[in-house]
Amino acid sequence: MKSTIAPFPAARPRRLRSSPALRAMVRETTLTPDDLIWPVFVRDGEGVEEPVASMPGVLRRSVDLIAKSAADAQAMGIPAICLFPYTDPALKTEDCAEAWNPDNLCNRAIRAIKQAAPDIAVMTDVALDPYNINGHDGFVVDGEIVNDETVEALVKMTLAQAESGADIIGPSDMMDGRVAAMRAGLESGGFQNVTILSYTAKYASAYYGPFRDAVGASGALKGDKKTYQMDPGNSDEALRLIGRDLQEGADMIMVKPGQPYLDICRRAKDTFGVPVFAYQVSGEYAMIKAAAQNGWIDGTKVMMESLACFKRAGCDGVLTYFAQDVAQALQG
Repeated sequence: MKSTIAPFPAARPRRLRSSPALRAMVRETTLTPDDLIWPVFVRDGEGVEEPVASMPGVLRRSVDLIAKSAADAQAMGIPAICLFPYTDPALKTEDCAEAWNPDNLCNRAIRAIKQAAPDIAVMTDVALDPYNINGHDGFVVDGEIVNDETVEALVKMTLAQAESGADIIGPSDMMDGRVAAMRAGLESGGFQNVTILSYTAKYASAYYGPFRDAVGASGALKGDKKTYQMDPGNSDEALRLIGRDLQEGADMIMVKPGQPYLDICRRAKDTFGVPVFAYQVSGEYAMIKAAAQNGWIDGTKVMMESLACFKRAGCDGVLTYFAQDVAQALQG
């Protein structure tokens, strides 16, 4: 962009920074509650709130309290909530059949939320890891995470969630061809208006550790996920995958993790011009909280600054565990 700024002293850029009012008037990037998706963890029981040790301030909640929390979030102007189940280890199997059980934790929570907070959009996670005794996002056969058999299972999982009332399907598995299969399943099942927010550029990252604690997958995982999640060194590959998922029927795309991959967010927005979201993952959240608890940073200011970075990089919204705190801060 060609500069039209006058030479000093006719131009003094500091003039526009000289008061809160002037800074607000010329601010290029703003954050509102509309930009937030709140990820939450659901567990069995009733009236249960259980802290996640590695994610200070984050709780696993039973279905009844998830529904209440969704109503609170709706009242705060948060437009969407995303569900992740903490599955009883006894229900984790090789065939992952609990994933498409209509009465599993996630599907019960969807129905409860739609009753308690009908105006909030419910997003779900589509991957087999919460139900897989091996901790992987797909079926494991002779040590290999198999693609096509997994996709068939993910379609069944998708349809069970759609039947329960999910508004947004979030495939996070990184199997090839899964978006096309899910879209076809939704169309043939009469769920033409269900949205797909695809975790298209999901990297094999070390930032996920606290999340795996939260869903009880840390001890179950055998090996790593590098054969299906992206190599952190790759950027062009992300654009190829985004293009593929859009052609297969994704409505929106996700970059995960978030702040370490802002370059991918910007390239995605500039290249495709579609709704781009990022996930401020558990490791990002935990580092900010830990530094704040030690008095090394101002936690509230860093929280707000970190989320503004996503908007500046081209994101239309962010999945963040800070969602309620941010909405409260924005409301003064």
